[in-house]
Amino acid sequence: MSVHAILMEKGCDVVTATGSDTVQDACRLLHTHHIGAVIIVDRENRIEGIFTERDVVAAIAQRGISCMEMRLSDVMWKNVFSCNRTTSINGLMDAMNKHKARHLPVEQNGRLAGIVSIGDAVRHHIKAIEYEAEYIRSYIAG
Repeated sequence: MSVHAILMEKGCDVVTATGSDTVQDACRLLHTHHIGAVIIVDRENRIEGIFTERDVVAAIAQRGISCMEMRLSDVMWKNVFSCNRTTSINGLMDAMNKHKARHLPVEQNGRLAGIVSIGDAVRHHIKAIEYEAEYIRSYIAG
């Protein structure tokens, strides 16, 4: 299974913001859409950064409540790790573990093409294991 399978099931819609949006704007998006990350993109949908729930906590801890008026470009994570549609689920989980990331944007031709979460990866990994177990049971049963 690959990232493509995840996107086929959940869709490719991604909640985005721009670097000129504020931390408060991003917090509103996180809350309204019940998500843990917003991808920061430019006008051509190229990934510039990511802003997560963890970044909200870090900004408040470091700068106080005044951080809510700061631009995302000043507080977002700029060194974004991404994957593509052909990335395997195991590869995806390895990358998330290695980079301690809960969300990875999916990139295609230099543009944002989707997003996957650790929850998406775990669900699909479990499905693959269940499918394999059922196949083995059927094989043994004859």
